Amino acid sequence: MDNRHTPVTRKDVALEAGVSETIVSYVMNNNRYVDKEKRERVLEAVSRLGYRPNSIARALKGKKTNHIIFITDQIITEHFSLLLNELEKSAYDLGYIISLCGNRNTQQFVSDIISRCYDGVIISSISFPDKYIRQIIDADIPVVLLANRDYHEIEGVAKIDSGLYEGTKESVRYLFHAGCRNMIYIDRFSRNGHFSDGNDLRYRGFTEEMKLLGLSSAPERNVITGCCDREGIARKVEQYIRTNPVDAILGRNDELACIAMQKVQGLGFRIPQDVKVVGFDNSTLSQFCTPAITTMEIQRPAIAKAAIEMLQNMIEHHTIPPAVTFPTCLIERESSASAKELLKL
Repeated sequence: MDNRHTPVTRKDVALEAGVSETIVSYVMNNNRYVDKEKRERVLEAVSRLGYRPNSIARALKGKKTNHIIFITDQIITEHFSLLLNELEKSAYDLGYIISLCGNRNTQQFVSDIISRCYDGVIISSISFPDKYIRQIIDADIPVVLLANRDYHEIEGVAKIDSGLYEGTKESVRYLFHAGCRNMIYIDRFSRNGHFSDGNDLRYRGFTEEMKLLGLSSAPERNVITGCCDREGIARKVEQYIRTNPVDAILGRNDELACIAMQKVQGLGFRIPQDVKVVGFDNSTLSQFCTPAITTMEIQRPAIAKAAIEMLQNMIEHHTIPPAVTFPTCLIERESSASAKELLKL
C-alpha cells in the first residue's frame, strides 16, 4: 500500500522519537517543560517526517487567532521600531495584534512559530534561511517577505521591495555625480558572522553600480566588512583609509555611516570637503549628528500598510498578492552637500 500521501500524525512523531504523544504535544505547543534530549528527538522527528500541526490545529479550531508575528534580525534598532509602530497601527485597524520577535535561526524556533497558530508572518531578515521560510509556507501560514535579499527562489509568499537595491545604486550615482571616485561601503557588523554578499540587495546595489560606472573592477575590495562590533568597524575604516584614497563613504545604515564619519573626522579629514558621507534609513541619528548625514529614506508607512493588507488578503481569500515596490527618497544634508548647494535646498 502506498502511504506517501497519508498525513503525518502526532502518533507517527511519537513513535519516531520514542516518546509519548503527550510529550509531542508539550513540545509542539511549548506549554510544558520537556527534557532537552527528548525535545530534540521530537523536533528531529518533526523535521524528518514533515509533520505540520498548524494546519490541523487551525482546522479544528475553525477560527483565526488575529495574531501576526514580525520576525527580524534585530529588535532594538530605530528602523525596526518605527516599522513595527507602523505595522501595529495598520494591523490594529484591521483587527489584528502584532508581535515583534528576534530571529533565532534554529529548527526549534521555526517549530515554535508553526505550532502557535499565528494567522500570518512578516519576515525582514538577512540571515533567516530559505529552508525555514519554506517550512512556514508548507504549514499553510501566510508569509510576507520584506525583501532585503534575493528571494527569487521562494514561491507561495507575498513580496515587498522596499527599494534597497535601487536606493543603494542611486546613492552611488549621487556620489559619483558629486565628483567622488574612491568610495567605500560600510557593511553590517555581527557577532554571529552574518555578513553581506551578492545575495544582499544593498551590497549588490553598491558593487553592481561601482562596476557599471567603471569605478572598480573588484568593488568587493571597497567594502568594510567582517567586523563583530562598532569598534571593529572604526578600526577597519582607519586601516583602509591610511593605505587607500577615500573621498566618499556609503553606510548600509545611518549608524554605520556615522561610525565611519567620526573616524575619518578624527583622522583630520573634513566632511564633506574631503570625504562625502551617505547613510540609509533616515534615522534620528542622521539628523542630529554633526554634520547631519545625507541619507535614503524608506517609505515605512506605505510598506507597513501594504504588508498588513497583503496578509489579510492571504488569510481571507487564500490568494497570493502580486509583489509591490516602494522607491526610496534621497534626503540631502551637510555630510555630502557644500554650503552653496545647501542654500539651494
